[in-house]
Amino acid sequence: MNDPVRFTRTWRVSASGGYDTAWGGFTEDAMHARGRAVALEGGPYWVSYELRTGPGYVTRSLRVRVEGPGPEVRATELLRDADGRWTVDGRARPDLDGAADCDLGLCPLTNTMPVRRHGLHLAAGAAPAGPGHRFLMAWVSVPALAVVPSEQTYTPLGGGRVRYSSGTFSSDVLFDGDGLVLDYPGLATGLADNGT
Repeated sequence: MNDPVRFTRTWRVSASGGYDTAWGGFTEDAMHARGRAVALEGGPYWVSYELRTGPGYVTRSLRVRVEGPGPEVRATELLRDADGRWTVDGRARPDLDGAADCDLGLCPLTNTMPVRRHGLHLAAGAAPAGPGHRFLMAWVSVPALAVVPSEQTYTPLGGGRVRYSSGTFSSDVLFDGDGLVLDYPGLATGLADNGT
């Protein structure tokens, strides 16, 4: 077994007027990470999260805690079992069943799982090949922490770029060789890594 590839990545999150830092590692075909974000738009509020995947970068758990706006504190826990069934705070969520990934709102890290699983950031070529990969995600809004199903499409464009689209929103996202977001127009920009 190879040593884990560790990472630290900070993003300036334009969509929230704040920052998000994730610390984590890739072990074979899984990822674990924890992060902390601060947002000024609609806040201020602070987000703490811990994410674990199983093989194939498929989500096992996401724990999120939000402090603010104001004195309010909220938390939620998403769990996915080996059969693809989800619970949110211990309650079954059949509307999420079959989703492989969680997607934490305004968090660039959660784009990594489907991209690494399918090698989308490594695709060659300069034009979309086919209709893209369609996914069902367990999407978590911030700061409210509402959890809803979200249909999303990832289309490899080559050169580390992947077109993300959901509903009427679309953005051509640049990933590094590890599948971490470097630039997500309309959402976030990666800053220099601060070490591991």
